Amino acid sequence: MVGKREEGEHAYPAKLTCKTRRFYEQASGKKAEGIDLMNDQEGSNLTSSQQAMADLWDKHMESEFASQSVEDTLETMVEDEPYVNHVPVLTGGVGLDEVRKFYSERFIPQQPPDMEIVPLSRTVGNDRVVDELISSFTHTVKMDWLLPGIPPTGRRVEFPLVVVVQFRAGKIASEHIYWDQASVLVQVGLIDLETL
Repeated sequence: MVGKREEGEHAYPAKLTCKTRRFYEQASGKKAEGIDLMNDQEGSNLTSSQQAMADLWDKHMESEFASQSVEDTLETMVEDEPYVNHVPVLTGGVGLDEVRKFYSERFIPQQPPDMEIVPLSRTVGNDRVVDELISSFTHTVKMDWLLPGIPPTGRRVEFPLVVVVQFRAGKIASEHIYWDQASVLVQVGLIDLETL
């Protein structure tokens, strides 16, 4: 579980690359002032192929969270058998029809208005991008992609997650998203931390 923080204090060190800084600003509507830029793989050490993957993943995230466009999100993915797997709860889809249905019915329209995604780190390989992120929101809407069957609790939730994005033929082939579901359940009041 993520600890409490004082007003204006970052829960985690928030070092953003230029591209993830732009994504953060677009997704949150806030300026990323006072946040140091990472001096890692982004830009200087990436091959053109790796940079293209990172750029496409940024576009995918912008389509999911900033513009909230199902079609723009799907445009970044392969047409033959893309899949999305939210591993802790097994939500997502396999194949274009299931992935479209997931994005259009369970994921994109079920984002709380105060949803924030803050990037912490990115690793880019030959055919994968791995992002470590912090997700935070107030649970004010149904979120079947994260909390299947659980009505809104009105509670504040913040948790780290890791996304492993596989590429094929210049497009996103799959996403595996991992987080600690027990931490989420404690924060929405479904698990009593004192009884564990």
